[in-house]
Amino acid sequence: MSLETHSPVNAPLIGVPGGRQQLDTPALLIDLSAMTRNIERMAAFARSRGVGLRPHVKTHKSVAIARMQVAAGAIGVSCVTVGEAEVMVAGGIPGVLLTSPAVTPSKIARVLKLARQAGPGGLMVVIDDPRNAAELARAAAALPHPLDVLVDYGAGYNRTGAATEAQVLALAETIAAEPRLRLRGLQAYAGNLQHIVEREHRSASAAGLRKTVARIVAAAGRQGIRFEIVTGAGTGTHDLDAQGDGFTELQAGSYVFMDAEYAQVLAGNAPGQEFEVSLFVQTAVVSTQAADWVTVDGGSKCFATDSGVPLVARGAGTGSRYAFFGDEHGKLLVPADERPALGARVEFVTPHCDPTVNLHDVYHVVEDDTLVAIWPVDARGKR
Repeated sequence: MSLETHSPVNAPLIGVPGGRQQLDTPALLIDLSAMTRNIERMAAFARSRGVGLRPHVKTHKSVAIARMQVAAGAIGVSCVTVGEAEVMVAGGIPGVLLTSPAVTPSKIARVLKLARQAGPGGLMVVIDDPRNAAELARAAAALPHPLDVLVDYGAGYNRTGAATEAQVLALAETIAAEPRLRLRGLQAYAGNLQHIVEREHRSASAAGLRKTVARIVAAAGRQGIRFEIVTGAGTGTHDLDAQGDGFTELQAGSYVFMDAEYAQVLAGNAPGQEFEVSLFVQTAVVSTQAADWVTVDGGSKCFATDSGVPLVARGAGTGSRYAFFGDEHGKLLVPADERPALGARVEFVTPHCDPTVNLHDVYHVVEDDTLVAIWPVDARGKR
């Protein structure tokens, strides 16, 4: 699908001075300068700590942004769905890690096709069950090279992953003994730690996980099993988990955009480790008839609803508060002296960037008040 099909109204505004204020709304915006600084800052941080960076594309779902991350120093990308991985491999992105087990026959067939397309070292998958290991091994017999795999450890969260150290080690032995599979390492991603607001609590919890991971790696070594890669961590714990006592690489993803929740979580970070909000949704005021609020054209089909409400970034006073007002509308409660006019543009920080992005077809890439490009959300809805 062409960009013109995606966005016939806004494409003519590319390069037009002041085009940012003329967009057909609602529109998903990237502040290109801020996003570029975020990408460079995280890459520099990883280099300074001697760890790899394999950022999660579930945040942006964009080949263009993944290319920027790799160009800045990322060793590859992480994908939570086979569909995301297919998009990234097709876009020429190296070092793709599929972070959720592929267990159904259709998903296994797609993984094997993708592994062949990516070539040796181009794709890694995670396994948390011996049955899945056996099924992948049988399927991998059709490949010209072994399938690269990591043992998935539940990391106390247990969304996926082997639940205990003993299960991790037993599964690692099974994989290591299978010539059609190549054991590369261990995944230990604790999504439940990423949004702990209190830094001391988050730090203590992350330290506990690193201690467990280090113990598992040491136990595997005593059994003659080497975990070359130990991957995990996220935006919320990236600076805590890059301490040389557990992880060899980081899977942080949301840092590229930030959102209302992560801005609160990382507010206590040390100077120089800040990430800027670079993702916004622009809306227009479509009604000013109510006495206490104005209505904007962005509702639950425009913003994720799982992490609070959008925060005003631009176009309305700091005393304004958003409330969901239906599928297509938002209620903006505003002080009497700060009421935006009919048709005025109001931009919001998203409550949760990943699922908000998935609601939009394209990014409107802006620098200051100029629309400089329109990029597709390549992996939107890809399973």
